[in-house]
Amino acid sequence: MREVRATDAKARLAELLRQVEGGETIAITRHGTAVAHLTPVPIGQRARWREAMDRLMQARAQWQPTGMSRAEILAARHAGHRM
Repeated sequence: MREVRATDAKARLAELLRQVEGGETIAITRHGTAVAHLTPVPIGQRARWREAMDRLMQARAQWQPTGMSRAEILAARHAGHRM
């Protein structure tokens, strides 16, 4: 596994992602200590995620408007936090 400093990873993220898509795993380090790994997503898992997103988008297309404003929806969402 190749190690890349966090500052270098930030500057070269697109390049690193291409390498990860090609199957490589890359450790991101800060001060010489690994803090994260960039690893490829298994191909079967990608297909399952894509299917789940397709189902979600189909369900979303069928949602009906609530008749509530954005402010009313946010107030309702936070109502339980005030108890």
